[in-house]
Amino acid sequence: MNTATLSSADIAPVPLRQDAAVMGLVGLAHACSHFTHLLLPPLFPMFMRDFGLSFADVGFLMTVFFVISGMGQALSGFVVDRLGARPVLFGAIGLFLLASLVASQATGYGGLLLVVVLAGMGNAPFHPCDFTILNQRVSTPRLGHAFSVHGLTGSLGWALAPVFLVGISSLHDRETAYLSAAVLYVVVLSVLYWKRDLLRTEVVVRHADAPKHSDLAFMKLPVVWWCFAFFLLSTMTLAVVQNYSASILKAVHGISLEAATLTVTSYMLCSALGMLVGGFVAARSAHSERVVAWSMGCGAVLMLVCATAWLGGTGTMVVLALTGFAVGIGGPSRDMMIRKATPKGATGRVYGTVYSGLDVGFAIAPVVFGVVMDRGWYAATLVGAAITLMLSVVAAVGVGQRTRQA
Repeated sequence: MNTATLSSADIAPVPLRQDAAVMGLVGLAHACSHFTHLLLPPLFPMFMRDFGLSFADVGFLMTVFFVISGMGQALSGFVVDRLGARPVLFGAIGLFLLASLVASQATGYGGLLLVVVLAGMGNAPFHPCDFTILNQRVSTPRLGHAFSVHGLTGSLGWALAPVFLVGISSLHDRETAYLSAAVLYVVVLSVLYWKRDLLRTEVVVRHADAPKHSDLAFMKLPVVWWCFAFFLLSTMTLAVVQNYSASILKAVHGISLEAATLTVTSYMLCSALGMLVGGFVAARSAHSERVVAWSMGCGAVLMLVCATAWLGGTGTMVVLALTGFAVGIGGPSRDMMIRKATPKGATGRVYGTVYSGLDVGFAIAPVVFGVVMDRGWYAATLVGAAITLMLSVVAAVGVGQRTRQA
């Protein structure tokens, strides 16, 4: 027996209201996860000023976060398949709450390191949890829209974090901002617990005569590693936008920190809008990898335009936001692409392994591009981000070819 056979969504009609409720709850949790990705980066300029840190120093913080998250994500997929997604999800948000409380009291680099350790542990199980719930609890005809909502709410979480943290810090102080974030986590956890019945998932039952290595059989599939490579490469570009675009805009065009931070928020909002559109595209397209390739390719071209600085400060901010829209369109098709490549009964394990590529990309990019930023090579940073996004197009095409062969 496995997760595929236990899912009732594929064998009985499910009311739209129930599907929508599941999408909303999982989306709320996903927004919470993405908010935590940016728990520290929006205030990097303040930390650098107050604690005497360099770009490489703050970049290393995000490397620690995503190394822990990536290693934990690959492992947590097995836990989710065995224990169910719901209890793991609740524990993850509890770790986010603890991380925000530690951030409110941080007085140096050591405190910030503890924050990213806790937050990385909490972030690890989110994709295995989210996609296990969606694949089991949402009816198959609505999965394209479910993946759209999932990606959209994640982008909204990214969009909210800079405005929330920078805004409250400007009006009060960092301690108040992080205590307010802690309250936000409490509210989210309360809502999820209140509607916990909608988040219940069945677990994978191992037969006594099953080979011990059967849980790892999926790792022999080449398509899984092509998916991993796609996430690694595409995420490196996003990491540049999140961690360094505000500093690039400020250094190259003299834009204020507040305005530059709003540009990051605009990127995320445009990405969310793109994912909304992409949900309808994913529901109608039989070739998910082609949609992904076109959207990522367009995003890479727009990123190169930003690197030229020909359009000035305002024009660059607008084009950077449009890059988010282009990349966002491919989000739901990306998740459909991964679903097609996932063997039956291995949802948590495959999504955990594949999405750990996202964490690896987030871990590598801040350190690599942080060194480039410290040298003042701001245009080169954006060019490098565009090149990695274009390489992700090659990976997406590779996923499509190997899925069809399988």
